Amino acid sequence: MIELLRSRRSIRKFTSEPVAPKKLEQLQEAVLRSPSSKNGNPWEFIFVDDPKLIQQLSQCKPHGAAFLEKAPLAVIVLADENKGDVWVEDCSIASILLQLTAQSLDLGSCWVQVRKRQHNQEQTAEQYIQHLLQLPENLRVLSIIAIGNPAQTRQGKPSEELEYHKIHHNQFTPGKP
Repeated sequence: MIELLRSRRSIRKFTSEPVAPKKLEQLQEAVLRSPSSKNGNPWEFIFVDDPKLIQQLSQCKPHGAAFLEKAPLAVIVLADENKGDVWVEDCSIASILLQLTAQSLDLGSCWVQVRKRQHNQEQTAEQYIQHLLQLPENLRVLSIIAIGNPAQTRQGKPSEELEYHKIHHNQFTPGKP
């Protein structure tokens, strides 16, 4: 696991090659194995490989989603907000497990934040996606994870760049060097 974390970086450029069916199955299994509070499993996942729909999803917000247009796979991570008060946390866990599984399969991925982002002056990014996909009101959208075969290589962060000063022992130590 530590090697996955050491090598994982956000990938925003993908080849046009679709995600292999076997890898797709493993990504689906991974999200369904994601832990959730009280085993409530409030999450739902929409796996999108239709290029036209992915292009529309890439317009969910004015910044930080355009790269999605070239991804062969977009996974919308959403939840039934009536199934628990910590759906955001449950979906966040599922999102990162999806990304780590993609990394383990030599796929690239990048998180597109949807919740609390604007599509335009009148509509949130979440409302745009809810309308686009005709989702019921109780389904809330947290993120979209772009996945594909990487068309770029990014090295993991060197250990020297980690912010070890943010690690505290037994108590918070303000101003710790």
